[in-house]
Amino acid sequence: MQKILRILIIVAMLITAYLLILAWRDDYAGKPATTAPVATQTSSSADVPSAQMTGDVPSVSAGAPADQQTANLISVDTDRYEIKINPVGGDIVYAALKQHNATKDSNTPFVLLENDATRTYVAQSGLMGRDGIDTAQGRAVYTSPRTSYQLNPSAGSLQVPLVYQKDGVTITKTYTFNAGQYPINLSYNINNTSANAWQGQMYAQLKRDNSKDPGLDDKGMLGMATYLGGAWGTPDDPYNKLKFSNFGDGLNVKSKDGWVAIVQHYFVSAWTPSNSFEADFFTRTTGNEHFIGYNSPVINVDAGKQITLNSTLYAGPKIQSEMAPVAEGLNKTVDYGLLWPISKVLFAILDGIHKFIGNWGWSIVVLTLIIKIALFWLSNKSYVSMAKMRAIAPKLQALKDKHGDDRMAMSQEMMQLYRDEKVNPMAGCLPILIQMPIFLGLYWMLVESVELRHAPWIGWITDLSAMDPWFILPIFMGVTMYVQQLLNPQPTDPMQAKMMKILPLVFAIFMLWFPAGLVLYWTVNNLFSMIHQHLVNKRVAREMQAKQA
Repeated sequence: MQKILRILIIVAMLITAYLLILAWRDDYAGKPATTAPVATQTSSSADVPSAQMTGDVPSVSAGAPADQQTANLISVDTDRYEIKINPVGGDIVYAALKQHNATKDSNTPFVLLENDATRTYVAQSGLMGRDGIDTAQGRAVYTSPRTSYQLNPSAGSLQVPLVYQKDGVTITKTYTFNAGQYPINLSYNINNTSANAWQGQMYAQLKRDNSKDPGLDDKGMLGMATYLGGAWGTPDDPYNKLKFSNFGDGLNVKSKDGWVAIVQHYFVSAWTPSNSFEADFFTRTTGNEHFIGYNSPVINVDAGKQITLNSTLYAGPKIQSEMAPVAEGLNKTVDYGLLWPISKVLFAILDGIHKFIGNWGWSIVVLTLIIKIALFWLSNKSYVSMAKMRAIAPKLQALKDKHGDDRMAMSQEMMQLYRDEKVNPMAGCLPILIQMPIFLGLYWMLVESVELRHAPWIGWITDLSAMDPWFILPIFMGVTMYVQQLLNPQPTDPMQAKMMKILPLVFAIFMLWFPAGLVLYWTVNNLFSMIHQHLVNKRVAREMQAKQA
């Protein structure tokens, strides 16, 4: 029975190791290109989606000439963003997040959207169709009263208008930035003062190339693979992932509400229509560039009338509380994997602790203690059983010496001994089995929660989401695991005993490249378990001695 117990524990540990390795696989992350493509600050006519209009040919006269594709960018400075808008098309071609540094050792903001030699990742929108201003010949060129804008926090919001006029139709594309918020409101006002009806469609899309995820740049030589690719959701189907490699198959979804996004480690960009029209979601791939977005239905603006179309762009960190109000299901881009219910509960508790303590590392320590208290009753029963196994170890060895190779006789007397001493040898594996889903849930929570990105603890631990740079925590974890094994009943089989002694070393090596926050949890858990088990061992030893006396 003791042999079966040891085998179950080893199998549970191996399964955990296997599941964690799966989380590192490139299949989960998407496949980055081996080299970064060369990009320039231009807007190509190939970016314009095909108009979903029967028998209509897009106008060829509204496009921007080739020599206007490098128009001066419009800069926008807010408390959250450094933004650059290309007047050609009015696209956001650069977005740096002021509240998130590029690396833990730098003071430069993290760049999410950019369009240069390193990466092509931009948020585009426009008007296409019969009278659309974005055509197969090029994009519309807007004018703006200023070339730079700055948000005054006391004002609360900032509007950046872009104007295009032709043939009696004035189109005003306005970005609205709100203080303390990541969602960016976009509106198209189509004012038709001509004598003819205007007809077209609005589209909003995200364009990205195959360049690697910059969120993994400072995660060590074995950066944990996380998902990089497209995602979309509707009220009926809140969260779906779609790899770049599948963009060419197209996305045929219609919904009055919903969102389309490109997801990477810690950050997301997403378009969501703010009007109550039924949007057509689409994806496509052109060369090494991938597009995901939506089209509005055909819009008709009669002569002398005007209409306003709205949309919202979220380009920022995957903070659930800020994404949830934007669109239903957008907060699910914080993807905790199969054990998401456990991860969500753990994060809710951890976030609540952090609001009082103010340090994510100490919050993890407190969370570990809370988990230990929650599982105290079950752990205590297990430790009592293991302590009794430890106390009767000499009797088990005597049975082995007495019966030699007669396994049948030995098993019968061993089972009788367990009944006499009221020992359950299987109870010892319960804490391990229960800890595994918690451990895995905590792993995905630490990997996905941007709140822990670059979060320091003490001394050399300056980023709980990255590996320990000096490997002190993993080594100490291995030591605590070894000491804890000494408190357990030792296997009577010499081979099993050797395997159990090697396991702490294997796990210590395995944990070298895991997030420091995860190793901290496991180490503190071992320390609390050691104290608990030591006290139980002493109490059971006294009880056994008293019983024998």
